[in-house]
Amino acid sequence: MAADLKPIAFVASKTEEAQAALAEMRRHYAEVPLDKARIIVALGGDGFMLRTLHRHLALNLPVYGMKLGTVGFLMNQFRPDGLGERLARAQPTALKPLVMQAVGESGTTATALAFNEVSLLRQTKQAAHIRVSLNGVVKIEELMCDGVLVSTSAGSTAYNLSAHGPILPLGADVLAMTPISPFRPRRWRGAILRAGTEVKFEIPDPYKRPVSATADSNEIRDVVEVTIHESRDTTVTLLFDPEHNLEDRILNEQFAY
Repeated sequence: MAADLKPIAFVASKTEEAQAALAEMRRHYAEVPLDKARIIVALGGDGFMLRTLHRHLALNLPVYGMKLGTVGFLMNQFRPDGLGERLARAQPTALKPLVMQAVGESGTTATALAFNEVSLLRQTKQAAHIRVSLNGVVKIEELMCDGVLVSTSAGSTAYNLSAHGPILPLGADVLAMTPISPFRPRRWRGAILRAGTEVKFEIPDPYKRPVSATADSNEIRDVVEVTIHESRDTTVTLLFDPEHNLEDRILNEQFAY
């Protein structure tokens, strides 16, 4: 069985459970270094999966996750047996990340990718004041809120859903923009945008009302301007068991209660 496997590399989170699973998988299956692998098998939770995608993006390898964490929306169920058959049957799902460009108050610019969401959050007790523009056109002159986020379809069931944003079907080529505890405009609950939209957030008073910007787990503090768009040249591939593919999981989340 193991002889039929494509060359694989295992990566695992630092938790005791994931490390024990890593040792068990290495007893059952041959492993190659990451630069020789054709597939990465990631053992952990969703947070570890996101770190794996960021850390090994340049390798351009498909990633098959196995759940060994609190949340495992991006993972398959952990089973040590039958890995060859599972990988042979696994269905690929292509994800395009968001590109965040954040300008700090010092004038420096930082760029980061987000597979789930880019979020802006107030840094102090003062509510954030944020100007919202789409493709160069101001849509909200002053959004008063704790923050605002832009989410991919894959990330729409994470922080976006907790902020009462919409769940987006995979492959719909749309993004969700969702306010976090909005104060004004009171009736605005967010928007669904075409994936090709360029979003710009500006902070008119960054000294009195400082704001941070986070792409997945990469935080930039004291931003004055943040632009976000879907990447045009970066794609990652996740592998899922056919009976638990990501598209069905996202669909089923719309009926959870």
